[in-house]
Amino acid sequence: MGLPHPDLTDRILGGWLGRVAGNMLGKPVERGDHWTRERIDRYLRRTDALPLTDYLPEPPADAGVGEFELRPEWRRCVRGRIHGSCRDDDVDYTILGLHLLETHGFDFTTEQVGEAWLLHLPFLQTFTAERAAYRNLANGLKPPVTATHDNPYQEWIGALIRADIFGWTSPGAPRRAAGLARRDAVLSHTGNGVYGAMWAAALIAAAFTADTPRQAIDAALEHIPAGSRLARTVRHTTALHDSGTPWSETLTVLAAQTGHLSWIHTVPNAAVITAGLLYGSGDFTSTITLTVRGGLDTDSNGATAGSVAGVLCGAAAIPAQWTDPLEDRLSSAVFGFDGVRISELAERTVRLASHS
Repeated sequence: MGLPHPDLTDRILGGWLGRVAGNMLGKPVERGDHWTRERIDRYLRRTDALPLTDYLPEPPADAGVGEFELRPEWRRCVRGRIHGSCRDDDVDYTILGLHLLETHGFDFTTEQVGEAWLLHLPFLQTFTAERAAYRNLANGLKPPVTATHDNPYQEWIGALIRADIFGWTSPGAPRRAAGLARRDAVLSHTGNGVYGAMWAAALIAAAFTADTPRQAIDAALEHIPAGSRLARTVRHTTALHDSGTPWSETLTVLAAQTGHLSWIHTVPNAAVITAGLLYGSGDFTSTITLTVRGGLDTDSNGATAGSVAGVLCGAAAIPAQWTDPLEDRLSSAVFGFDGVRISELAERTVRLASHS
């Protein structure tokens, strides 16, 4: 869609690598009710890791009981211990989306999304809204009822984390990307949950032709309802940034407005992603580290911000400390994909994007 093939290849590989690296960076501290911004920065100061320019360090030997409760997988996700990526749903759904497009093309239906889940994704590797929708599918319900029946997580972040593949395969076409993401999202989400997926897909698609993160953010806003809580929150984030408000103070102001929502809800997490992109100013390392230091759903936010930043700068410009430990290899719960090379997934994505 207007990008020279070598540039498209570098940008899409940048998106994949950025997503995986951002996810790995945030994974050890993914629990927003415990890992507040303040606790994350206290951890970094205790481990002499501020400013943060690499994966998280191991926990300090003198940490008190319960002071820093990292996720059980932390030993595979901290600097010096990473040999390929950990398995995570933030990447599993990206792989599954690629398989969906390869199998059904860009005219896929929401029903086919559900079928792909049942065929290729273990039930116990689904969470919140996705688990509710999966259960509804297994019980014979059809979309859109799969999103609304016995599902209190309809506006949480799950659909947003599934959206990258639709952005990568719609380079420079945010409206198209948002439409594809919506068709996927309505299987499990409603309202701002769906808008979050549309926004993320449009944001990534726009990053292929944007000169700055702000241009991509502005373009993405055109493809979700202007009066939605999500759009209002993203606009407020950009206004605070434009006014010269420091990053930490911006997140404090936004948290005061959205703090009544779950730490997995789409709206507060979109604010953290937006702030990371704006204050990161197009620098890959600054973008993903600020985003993860922003707290809430750290691995999901790091993954989305890393995807946007990776598309903006391209794979060749991502510093080696983020990509070398990944060893071009993914762990995945999606049947048939465990151990797949990241570069292979990127090549397959380029083929789809080139012929879409």
